[in-house]
Amino acid sequence: MSVTPLAAHSSTRTAPAFRGRIGRDARSGHYAVPRRYRLHLSTACPDGLRIAVAHSLLGIDDNCPATFLPAIPDCPDGGHAVLRPLYDASAHRYTGPALAPVLSDDWSGRIVSTHAPDITRDLARRFGAGRVDLYPSGAESEIEAVERMCAQDIEAAAQSAGAVGTERAERDEGLQTLLSSLGALDRWLDGRAYMIRDQITAADVELWVTLVQLDTVHRHHLDAAAVHRIAAHPALWAYARRLAAHPAFGAHLDLDAIARRHHARCRGLEAAGAAVQILDWAAHAAGGSGAPRVERP
Repeated sequence: MSVTPLAAHSSTRTAPAFRGRIGRDARSGHYAVPRRYRLHLSTACPDGLRIAVAHSLLGIDDNCPATFLPAIPDCPDGGHAVLRPLYDASAHRYTGPALAPVLSDDWSGRIVSTHAPDITRDLARRFGAGRVDLYPSGAESEIEAVERMCAQDIEAAAQSAGAVGTERAERDEGLQTLLSSLGALDRWLDGRAYMIRDQITAADVELWVTLVQLDTVHRHHLDAAAVHRIAAHPALWAYARRLAAHPAFGAHLDLDAIARRHHARCRGLEAAGAAVQILDWAAHAAGGSGAPRVERP
């Protein structure tokens, strides 16, 4: 089955500093051994939230424990002081910030990877076999298409639509790209429980976190009319609400932490959309029900 509404676009995520992979056996250097590796992440960060949800879905805390970091890093350069020894041990004279997420090797005291998609894939393939199949056979191209769409046509488009100091035409183009993508997803999800299969996959993790970011971060820089148009996709937001009620998703949803991280990092101006809530995420994560709502200012 192909995901017809998704177009191929290049990802906008910053290239990570470390791209090690966990292999099948000892010949790979980094190979799968229970409790050899550790995750360091903040669920206020979208990449950290993606990994945390996948980690819970896979049920691998005994094999690969996770250390959760505060929403706001404690170093002036935006890094986490607790991660600095790992970075210093992994790269000679490393001068960049000690950013999360990190997959570290407790045997060597060094970093394996800081690349969230690779980390999630390795956790699923090396430690999650026989549990939740986040990457079903034959679904990789569809999952990658969802990742590209979320990065370019939702996240980047929402940022463009709410950017301060850019031409109105550019903002309008970003909003139209965003609305077109949400419309395609809304039609695609009408009558479907999940994104690409009849079960939760990595595509659902990717899209759900992107929708969380759209409502809790990006809408703060959009006008109220734009947010109302974004909210007018009932199948899409019903899908987001259903996943929020799943323990592996909702348990990691820390709205206060997301808000603190946003306010600490953001230099843009708040717009009228900040007062327009699309979903009551806290209620749904606690098992609440009801249709997606827009709270008018």
